[in-house]
Amino acid sequence: MANTYKLLIVDDSKFIRKAVSKIFEADDRIQVAGEAADGEEALEMLLQLDADVVTLDVEMPVMDGITTLKHMMIQTPTPTVMLSSLTKEGATVTFDALKYGAVDFVPKPSNLESEDLKEQARNIISKVNLAAEIEVESIQYIRALKKDKPSKQSNEIEYKNIVVMGAAEGGYGTLLNIIPQLPPDLPMAYLIVLYAATKHVDFFTGYMDEHSFVKVKRVKDGEAIEGGVCYLGAGGEYITVQSKNDELVFQVSPAPFSSRRGSINMLMFSVAEALGNRSVGVILSGAGGDGTEGISEISRVGGAVIVQDPKTCLYKEMAKSALDRCKADIIVSDVKIPSAIGGLKSKNLKHSK
Repeated sequence: MANTYKLLIVDDSKFIRKAVSKIFEADDRIQVAGEAADGEEALEMLLQLDADVVTLDVEMPVMDGITTLKHMMIQTPTPTVMLSSLTKEGATVTFDALKYGAVDFVPKPSNLESEDLKEQARNIISKVNLAAEIEVESIQYIRALKKDKPSKQSNEIEYKNIVVMGAAEGGYGTLLNIIPQLPPDLPMAYLIVLYAATKHVDFFTGYMDEHSFVKVKRVKDGEAIEGGVCYLGAGGEYITVQSKNDELVFQVSPAPFSSRRGSINMLMFSVAEALGNRSVGVILSGAGGDGTEGISEISRVGGAVIVQDPKTCLYKEMAKSALDRCKADIIVSDVKIPSAIGGLKSKNLKHSK
């Protein structure tokens, strides 16, 4: 029998609370354990209910959703899905919520045609169920960082290793746990493929650059890779690295088949060929199996393989697929991946020279 989970609904609108509660009447895994009209009430109820998952609005009287989330993640960490008219992909408030510990987001149901409302209800049920299964250890309140400049400018850091990461569904929250904590002074460059719309990756890159110790940039065709920099590419782009004038440069082109995922594999194959045992592959949250073949190639050439622990992934398929096909050197939660990367050199793993 499948596990059942207790849900706390937090919204200042009684109408919305009842509507969300009604949605879960069709789901036998989620039991609505309580409703709260503001953040203060929610924090009190969490202590009483021992809820497994929360839906949380942003705009509320007494205590707004973001403030509530911060307190919650310190006092009673609970998997939380932001359910608000404000939490849309690419919105600053959405990234703020994920930064402070929310595991996912979904817009509130709107007054559309009945079939559209049914699809929205299915989406809410799916996201709350996925969030309920997240390990609490992967929920982290990321305090605002004071960005100090690295001891060297990025173009003065000679990289010996390239770390390639692949993320899809659930990737925003995962990367918000990783990128801000990446060590900026290691002899490494970081390349990330995120399956999201190009315009949202553009905005996410700027947001990450403001909240990270490393410099975060969008991948650009023909640009030379610099050490101490984290580069973000979208899943709709085919990205490879090529040697030119004794340095590695990006080659970027639109993915020819948008419905077929392969961008993570392509970048990992390219880095494995260019750097051999100095490459590091990282598979993160996502649906499907993109990255499995690429990270297997990194392993074959002697590079290091890190896979996010599936128990801490919002979407577990990519991590499970990689682990089924490839022996990982390190399997940890997303919040521990930065320190795992930082420890590779000191532990003298096989990819280091």
